[in-house]
Amino acid sequence: MASHALPPIAGREAEILALVKQAGPVFLKQSNLNLEKFQSAFACALHMHQPTIPAGPNGELISHLQYMLEHSEEGDNHNAEPFANCYKRLAEIIPQLIREGCNPRIMLDYSGNLLWGVEQMGRRDILDALKYLTCDPSIQPHVEWLGTFWSHAVAPSTPIPDLKLQILAWQHQFAEMFGSEVLQRVKGFSPPEMHLPNHPDTLYELVKALNDCGYRWLLVQEDSVEQLDGSSLSHEQKYVPNQLVARNSRGETVSISALIKTQGSDTKLVGQMQPYYEALGLARQSLGRTTIPSLVSQIADGENGGVMMNEFPNAFIQAHQTIASKADGEGTVPINATEYLELLEAAGVKPADYPMIQAVQQHKVWQKVASTITPESIEAAITELKVMDPSFSMAGASWTNNLSWVEGYENVLEPINRLSAKFHQVFDPLLIQDPAVTQTSHYQEALLYLLLLETSCFRYWGQGTWTNYATEIHRRGEAAIAFATQAAR
Repeated sequence: MASHALPPIAGREAEILALVKQAGPVFLKQSNLNLEKFQSAFACALHMHQPTIPAGPNGELISHLQYMLEHSEEGDNHNAEPFANCYKRLAEIIPQLIREGCNPRIMLDYSGNLLWGVEQMGRRDILDALKYLTCDPSIQPHVEWLGTFWSHAVAPSTPIPDLKLQILAWQHQFAEMFGSEVLQRVKGFSPPEMHLPNHPDTLYELVKALNDCGYRWLLVQEDSVEQLDGSSLSHEQKYVPNQLVARNSRGETVSISALIKTQGSDTKLVGQMQPYYEALGLARQSLGRTTIPSLVSQIADGENGGVMMNEFPNAFIQAHQTIASKADGEGTVPINATEYLELLEAAGVKPADYPMIQAVQQHKVWQKVASTITPESIEAAITELKVMDPSFSMAGASWTNNLSWVEGYENVLEPINRLSAKFHQVFDPLLIQDPAVTQTSHYQEALLYLLLLETSCFRYWGQGTWTNYATEIHRRGEAAIAFATQAAR
């Protein structure tokens, strides 16, 4: 693959990490909300993704959106252009609402390979709309971007060394498209499929990588977490920030603030603005030494399904118009999550005041190992718990808990693990000698295939065409690593 055809996924690691770790608020100065005035709030995020597949001319890597457009007669591919419209339509909706005197808010979560695919297709209409939403000073207070994994990998079944690579690749892509200054504003993280690891070592490495990459909070699914005593979150606790604690098999601990996505993955929740109507019934809560507005946090696919394609725009507009018509700013308001957390901090509420939570099922592990925390005791406890309770799992939890990302997909997972091991075996020693190796086309091409192989879609859609795509990507990844090995000799 020619280097010019590679996406911008590596090569600026030191520069980007220095950039995103800068302290200080990013939304507070622009916020026109008074925390003391309103009782409750809602934060809505839209998730957008199209995988990259080896299905172009001569097997070229193309966006699945391009494939849909070129094969409109297959399945639901006639939705390709409506999907494309969903990726850009907020550039019309948000300024319209501002002109009408509303104070709209929306959070956006676009996978890295969707952003790359839009560039590959030369869709200036989508790119210009996203640049307007992202970079225009009049729009910035209203729109928040969330970081994610570059290729929509699911964290629990992604090899641990690749978690940070996925995070950094997305940051590279975003900075290249919209500018480094705008990347500094991206402080929240949205894990694909809301899939939170619950194995102690995987969760620890994910949270550590998020902290290392400058993220301040994480969106988690309600039933993927528990209180430290193993009980479910209280009703009130779902509507305030929590502190997610991650302890590994060596007893080391890291943490990150977490907002709770309340149960339900149906796009009707956001498509019909359920978060707004849920927030209407909530009051302020005590936290720290003060009271804070309750917050309903929700995310849904932004384009997938008839409700999101057709009903969401009017429901979103109507909800904001209703809020503006009340004109008192004292009831329920839209807010973006980083803005909310920064307003709390300015009011003296610190992350140390948040209730502490952990990944679901971890209480059983800690109870079993008691004070002897070692990698061996953790694995022994997990093995014993699986024997005692067949429902016990360390495969994590997501918004599709009826669907396993692991069982039945050994023909994808084993190649992922093999390719990852080979990638790190070849490149990690080279990186120790020279960090600039990430700027080479050899490294970036091998990394691209590794990241792509970890895309969830190659498992979500079942065996057949999609697992065949994975097989081909694995083959190319092996070839890219072999070529890099030869070049390094």
